Amino acid sequence: MAKILVVEDDMNLQRTLIEYLKKENFETLGASNGEDGVILAKKEKPDLILLDIVLPRKNGYEVIKELKSDDNTLKIPIVLLTNLGSYSDVEKALNLGATTYLVKADYKLEEVVAKIKEILKIN
Repeated sequence: MAKILVVEDDMNLQRTLIEYLKKENFETLGASNGEDGVILAKKEKPDLILLDIVLPRKNGYEVIKELKSDDNTLKIPIVLLTNLGSYSDVEKALNLGATTYLVKADYKLEEVVAKIKEILKIN
């Protein structure tokens, strides 16, 4: 069973994502700020991280930098969940090592799951 870490400070969205992922047979973890997200990622080594960019204590860019500079978390795919539609924000995150991104307003939960399965090569 794949383990997904959801790092999102909007607790309603975090809960919704976690509940939906559990129904899709994923093991889930949640963090509401970047600092806790990094700690959980290093401790639990999830198979994939859903990461917001705008977060308290450590923003998404700082989280990516920290996880990509650690050999133990370097290879974990990171999918950005963002409202920042600006290409430069997304490009910055991708250059730091994010795998891909989803604009929050544009996606449905089924599409998030489809993207996760595609990245993790789950049929």
